[in-house]
Amino acid sequence: MGRELIIIGDRVLIKPDNQKEMTSSGLYLPQGTYEKEKVHSGRIIKVGPGIPVSEPADLRDEPWKEASPAEARYVPLQAKVNDRVIFLRNSAVEIEYEDTKYVIAPQAAILALIRYDNPDDII
Repeated sequence: MGRELIIIGDRVLIKPDNQKEMTSSGLYLPQGTYEKEKVHSGRIIKVGPGIPVSEPADLRDEPWKEASPAEARYVPLQAKVNDRVIFLRNSAVEIEYEDTKYVIAPQAAILALIRYDNPDDII
């Protein structure tokens, strides 16, 4: 039986960069120092479908009417798979899936994206 991690809404699954253990001058950092930083970076592994929106015609109907079964519509996310990302750590949730640590963050927590034309250039 296969399983798949599905990201919903406007969230993205990020594989965070390796934690810094040493400063550029060679001093070792105490454990947990990296987690206290407000801004982190990583690579986007999966993205959700986007921000859900309703059909404009549905907004004019009376609220007590039974809604017609409409297919969900989404405004797509700007973030894409394999983008490098800089994000706010306090808006993200850390998870572990299949022995790998990831972070799930809303698109609003993303400060900047780096997109590569050639996937082979990804760091």
